[in-house]
Order: sequence, then structure tokens, then C-alpha cells
Amino acid sequence: MQLSDKTARQMYEDLKSAPPRRKFGFGRKPIIVNVDVQSAFTLEEEYDSAYSTDPKQMDYINEICDLSRSKNLPVVWCYVAYMENGHDCGVRGTRSDSPTALQNIKIGSKEAELDPRLQVNQSHDVIYRKVGASAFFQTHLPSLCVWYGVDTVIVTGGSTSGCIRSTVLDSVQHGYRTIVPEECVADVHESPHFQNLYDMAKKYCDVVKVQEVVDYLNNYVPANQ
Repeated sequence: MQLSDKTARQMYEDLKSAPPRRKFGFGRKPIIVNVDVQSAFTLEEEYDSAYSTDPKQMDYINEICDLSRSKNLPVVWCYVAYMENGHDCGVRGTRSDSPTALQNIKIGSKEAELDPRLQVNQSHDVIYRKVGASAFFQTHLPSLCVWYGVDTVIVTGGSTSGCIRSTVLDSVQHGYRTIVPEECVADVHESPHFQNLYDMAKKYCDVVKVQEVVDYLNNYVPANQ
């Protein structure tokens, strides 16, 4: 094991300045998957469970989603919420029963609602509830990706070290080019945030500046045209 006095942020910045591997790159058709950008995790003035990294995260997510819709590309939102008794949280719900415990986010609660700053298009976008960490776990996202014929998954949301990382791993293991716009993901603390950006960028996906995603979508032309 290599030893280092560098912080996770420094290691990530070093990786960005000298990438050890080439990028996966964007493919011929992307899907936008927005993970758990819901009030319980985004409204810091209301919930102790909420966090942020980039203050413009919601603006960037809106921009990416608007551009995707303008190109008739699929946009997906998922949120986490559980039954009143919390039983569908499974073993994860046995570690704590604090007010901020995951299983205490109930179906239909305000905590389960998507952040009010987000511009969700009910006539175009797909919205679904999930109970696991990954947006792919026991959901219909895998079949949606097949239906839409995508080969690229662009992932936003939170948390970087939890549901984002889980979604990224499942995405690449399903065979998709996977892209994480850096400013569009967040975590509670900078150390796990940057450590997981480092790890994902090195092994599993392309972590890029949001402007790179915006430029790609602006220039996107369907493969059959």
C-alpha cells in the first residue's frame, strides 16, 4: 500500500492533472439519471440530513435536463422513500432509528419530494421510487436504458460516496459509458466526496466539468441523422 500525506481533494486534483487512463468518452445516445435530489438531502435550512458541495448544483442539473429534453433524450429522476413501518428498507434500517435515519423518509412525505428548485417535466421525464442505494437496484432503470437504446449514462445527485458511487458501478457493470459532471454531485463531507470522485474517475467512469456535458449536449445529433 502506498502511503501519502495528501488529502483526498489533493489526490483528486493530481489525478485530474495527469489522468493515468484514457476517458471512456460519450457514446451515441445518453440518458440523464438524477439520483436522490430530494428535499431530505438538498434543503440544508430544513433538514439535518441535507448537504451541498457546489451552490449551483440544482442550476446545473436543470441546464443538463433542459438540453436533454430539447434533443428528445430521456431524463430520469429517482428518489428514496419507504413504507410507514420502514420494513422495505431492509437490513439498512436496523442500524439506527434516529430522526434522520433513512427508513424515516416516508412515501408521500416532503422529505421524499424532489427539490423544489428543480424543473421536472412531468410529460417527458420518468420519475420512480427506489429502496436501495443504486438507481439500478431492483428498479426499471435497466429496462428503460434498453428501451431508449442508450449507451451512455450521465449521473447527477447525491451522495457521491453512497448512491452516486453505487449507481456508477452498476452503470459501468451493465456496459454503459458513465459520466459524472463534477459540479452536479454532492456529499456531506469533502473527504468522502473527493475520495470517491478520485476512485470513480480512476476506475469506473469519466468525472468531468459540467461544461463538458453541456457542450456535448449542445452539439448532440442523433446517430440516425
